[in-house]
Amino acid sequence: MEDVEQFHSGTVEQVFKDFKGRHVGLIKALTSDAEEFYAQCDPEKENLCLYGFPSEQWEVNLPAEEVPPELPEPALGINFARDGMNKKDWLALVAAHSDAWLLSVAFYFGARFGFDKTDRRRLFNMINDLPTVYEAVTRKSKKQVEKSTVPHHSSTKSKSHSKPHPGMQVKQAKPIQPMEEEEEEGDEENGDTLCGACGDTYSSNEFWICCDICETWFHGKCVKITPARAENMKQYKCPSCTISKKTQP
Repeated sequence: MEDVEQFHSGTVEQVFKDFKGRHVGLIKALTSDAEEFYAQCDPEKENLCLYGFPSEQWEVNLPAEEVPPELPEPALGINFARDGMNKKDWLALVAAHSDAWLLSVAFYFGARFGFDKTDRRRLFNMINDLPTVYEAVTRKSKKQVEKSTVPHHSSTKSKSHSKPHPGMQVKQAKPIQPMEEEEEEGDEENGDTLCGACGDTYSSNEFWICCDICETWFHGKCVKITPARAENMKQYKCPSCTISKKTQP
């Protein structure tokens, strides 16, 4: 391990320098080096992780064997979902997981070095001034991201999907035919729904499907599921939930 890890104590500036180097390395892997990164993530290999280093380099490798690991580990098994998704959507998914990992490493150091409330706030503000890896990969501006909201229906949707979205798929993968008097209200509510893969909002003229495990909605095209294929599925698991199942002992 590099840089900050060599110190028994560290400053906010040192931790941010470590974060920034890893951040640059991850963006490089998912943008300018995307072809090489894609080739290294062979689904036939074991669980692979994407690491960013303070030296602004990146690496695809197996997770650390040490338990517990010296640092928080990145998302495990990113290679398993590679061929089951559109390439752009897969890179965006890895980018989102990379953002979560970067924050976990930075605030691990913050805890290890005894940062107080003021230091943690300073560190977060410095990090927050940078674009996220996801934003860099998808080229979405901060304003576009801020317009995205949590679906209003998420807290009321039951396990049986008793109130599904028009045009989407229910658990049994059967199309929903909304009642006319509810259509206008449903469209307005569904407009806030975001695709779990690409982050775009719901549109009534597109096919959507919901994961039966995490209850996240996806464009059918983003997860390569057609209406015809959905009709024959008893259960749908999104790529993230599929990865989670494969990594369980």
